[in-house]
Amino acid sequence: MINKVVKNVEDALQGVQSGMTLMLGGFGLCGIPENSISQLEKLGVTDLTCISNNAGVDNFGLGLLLQKRQIKKMISSYVGENDEFERQMLSGELEVDLIPQGTLAERCRATGAGIPAFYTPAGYGTEVAEGKETREFNGKMYVLEHAFTPDYAFVKAWKGDTAGNLIFKGTARNFNPLMAMAGKITVAEVEELVPAGELDPNQIHTSGIFVQRIFQGKDYEKRIEQRTVTPKS
Repeated sequence: MINKVVKNVEDALQGVQSGMTLMLGGFGLCGIPENSISQLEKLGVTDLTCISNNAGVDNFGLGLLLQKRQIKKMISSYVGENDEFERQMLSGELEVDLIPQGTLAERCRATGAGIPAFYTPAGYGTEVAEGKETREFNGKMYVLEHAFTPDYAFVKAWKGDTAGNLIFKGTARNFNPLMAMAGKITVAEVEELVPAGELDPNQIHTSGIFVQRIFQGKDYEKRIEQRTVTPKS
């Protein structure tokens, strides 16, 4: 069985260059590849196109790359928690492609499944459909959406093995399994790394066939994007 383990995040990101298109898993701050994002910041690569549900917050997640002007274009479905993102978008410094969340998920899935394009009713009759091919099926209009072409996909899992098999925990599963399937090179960082054969095959969410590099991450902050608490009575 092929051993996919690399010793650290520096080795995991070998080959990442300016101008590339990157997929980054997570939803809000849940399940984001924290170590990989930090390393991207250290590398100083620029002109990146980032495909992610959102762009983190001002001082964490992809917000770190925005602050350093490393991202040229964001392809996302939700960006409401990042003031710097808003400023760059409104000033024209950042190119933004906002698409429906289901469409984002399906474009990721289609990439991994080898499907070049698909029709969806989401966005028809809105700005989302401008400049795109439309077609009628059974009396309903649909918009043609294309699969992505990412160079790398970065995902975060709870547990993984040396063969690259991954288990995600709770809602941190979100976009991670779809993006893991889609990268030309998929890098998985995990909280716990175990020998191949230790994971219950029935519990594996992503097969190691989709993962090229895996490493055990460290120093996870696991921030809460919006904290809601019950006031003391």
